[in-house]
This record gives sequence, structure tokens and C-alpha cells, in this order.
Amino acid sequence: MLEITQIRNNTDQVITGLQKRGIKDALNVIEQVLEVDDKRKEVQGKHDRTLAASNQLAKQIGQLMKEGKKDEAEIIKKKTAVLKAESKALGETLGNLEDEQKQLLYAIPNIPNKDVPEGKGANDNVVIHEYGDTPQLYVDAKPHWDLIKEYDIIDFDLGNKVTGAGFPFYKGKGARLQRAMVNFFLDEAQKAGYNEVQPPIMINEKSGYGTGQLPDKEGQMYHATNDDLYLIPTAEVPITNMYRDVILDEKELPKKHVGFTPCFRREAGSWGAHVRGLNRLHQFDKVEIVQVHHPEDSYSALKDMCEHVQGLLEKLELQYRVLNLCGGDMGFTSAQTYDMEVYSAAQEKWLEVSSVSNFETYQANRLKLRYRGDDKKTQLLHTLNGSALALPRVLAAILENNQTAEGIKIPEVLVPYTGFEWIN
Repeated sequence: MLEITQIRNNTDQVITGLQKRGIKDALNVIEQVLEVDDKRKEVQGKHDRTLAASNQLAKQIGQLMKEGKKDEAEIIKKKTAVLKAESKALGETLGNLEDEQKQLLYAIPNIPNKDVPEGKGANDNVVIHEYGDTPQLYVDAKPHWDLIKEYDIIDFDLGNKVTGAGFPFYKGKGARLQRAMVNFFLDEAQKAGYNEVQPPIMINEKSGYGTGQLPDKEGQMYHATNDDLYLIPTAEVPITNMYRDVILDEKELPKKHVGFTPCFRREAGSWGAHVRGLNRLHQFDKVEIVQVHHPEDSYSALKDMCEHVQGLLEKLELQYRVLNLCGGDMGFTSAQTYDMEVYSAAQEKWLEVSSVSNFETYQANRLKLRYRGDDKKTQLLHTLNGSALALPRVLAAILENNQTAEGIKIPEVLVPYTGFEWIN
């Protein structure tokens, strides 16, 4: 969440940033936060003064008792009791105001970086890079939802029987290809200096608040209500929460992690031709890269992360493009996001396969994630993450773009992992 000092010291900048996100009543939102903060500071001052006066009287009582002046001490005790009651009431008011302020701050999204383009939605995103040529498919080419049935490698009907829509079974060479991509992505991340972790796939409420899934995305997550745990929407959440309530030494930076997990998203309203087959699932596999960085270096890290993802797509021989997301299409917690999309020749459309984001201090402020420099002062760190990569749509593009009359050719880089060159 935004720091109250950031809002107070850079009010115009914050309002302009919220307006770039399409928040029309940004001025009212910020005025409300500042009004509550003014009340909080006023009550905090009264509370502090009342405590100080009570403590001072307590010292007087002790001194009078030593001097045997019990009657005078009793009079002051009565004053102390009044101050204690007043202090308790002020403390409760202060707690309520702090909670109100926190809830208001939770509802305010991150401020876009200056390089984020203006825009209301996906149509306003800016393509900044394209790679590769559009595959020329043979005459009888099919979309992946037909190919998987023909070669019996993914079974949606069986998944629907066992669990429900959006939970497919991967079978035979489909399962091996899935595992091959996971191992390839993990190996490439390790070569790039990422430390592999295997995190839990369920998180508690504090972790959800830490990275911003709560209170914004309750409806998108599966919730195990008896234990108040959530199935993760991405490995970003447990990996970033490794550093909740942590103060790092500046010399330890950066922290770079990679993790493979299944991901779970309820995706309310996910039906229709545009989400057919692997295009949108309730459960899918993803390899996630996460970095914790010094504020001065985070945008250089963002560039490196994007280049890492692009390198994976090039090695898979996939046509792709990079989009700089506009203010109206960015995630709630992001300061800047780049999306990578691959082209599906059979569907004749672009499919998002990765989002790489810099959250600046937004998550770190929720997480209380800081670093201590040589001056011994603590400051908030910057957090970043990206998909490297999400598997379903990458798999869809591989199947569709590499189909031939003889079968589906496996990208050369994956053959050492699959142990086969063709699905036929």
C-alpha cells in the first residue's frame, strides 16, 4: 500500500497517478485519507500527552508516599484514575482511526511509474517489441482443443468428471511435455542466478494482505474456509511473503528466487470461445521469478527480467510481442507491468503468457520489508515478479504453431527434456 508520508508529501503526484489509472474521484479519495490521518495525529497527540501527565503524577504519588503524605497522594490518585480512563478512551479511538486509515489505504492502488502510458484498457497498451514471423500452417491445421483430442494428450472431459470445468488431465506425451517445460524454465532461471524454492500452495490471510491479493481479489481465489487458508493464484504470493516482517542488510541484496507451483484461479465468468481449451483454466502450472531489490536498482532488474522471459520464448521458437501496459490495464499493486504475448497461428490471436511487474515499495510497505544501510537507518525495498513462464498458453502455441501433416514437432530446446521429437 502507499505510505501516508508519500501521499502527504506528494499529494498532486499521487492524485495524477490515480487519475492515470482511471480513478475519477482521486481527489476525494486522497482528501479522505488525509482527513483521517489528521484526526489520527490529533488523537495521537492527546493520547501521548495524557500518558505523559499520568506518568508524571505516578512519580509524584510515589514521592508523596515516601514522605508520608498519604492524603495528598490519595487526591492525586483520583486525578490519575481520571487520566487513565481518558487515556483508555483515546487509545480505543486511536485504534479505530488507525484501522480506518489502513482500510482506506488498502483500497488505493499503486501509483503508475512515469513511463506507464495513458489509457483506459487493453486497447491502449503499447507494443514496444516484436519478434519472429507468423507461422504458415498447413491446409488442415487445427486449434489446440482439436489437436489434444486427436493425439489424446489432454483430457478436459475427464477433468470435468473428476473435478469440474477448467481442471484438465494431462496424459502421455502431453504430461511429459508439460513436465519438460517446467524443468526447462527452472534450469534457465537457475542459470540466470535465481535460487529455486518450492513454496506451499496454500497461504494464510496475512500473506494475502502482504502481496495485495487481499482485500482486492477474494472472489478470484479458492478459500478453504474451515482453516481460513487460500489456494495460491501464483507462486509470487508465498515466495514474496518469505520476506514479510524482515529487515535485510543492504549487502544481502538483491534476492532472486524461482519457484514452480500449480496455480488456482476461480476466474468468475470464464466461458465462451475466447477462453476455450487451454486459454483460461482454473488450475494451471507456472514457473515464477521473484526479486527483492534496492530501490535504485529495481528498474534495471525489471528490464533484466523481461529479457529473461523473452529469451525463453526465443529458445522455444515462438513469435511474441512485448506490451507496456497502460494505467487503466495494470494490476492493482503494480507500478509498471510488461506483458509478453505469443501468437497462436491456428486461433489467429495473441495469447498472454507472462506479466513482469515492478511494485516499487507498494508490497514492501504491506509486508514491512526493509533494508538497513550503512547509516543503520531502515528503508522500504522494491519487489518484482514475473511469469517465466505460465504453461497453458505456451503449450497451446507450441501445439498449434508446430503442427504438420505428420504430427506436432517438439521445439528443439525441449527434446532433451521430453525424450521425443514428435507427438504423432
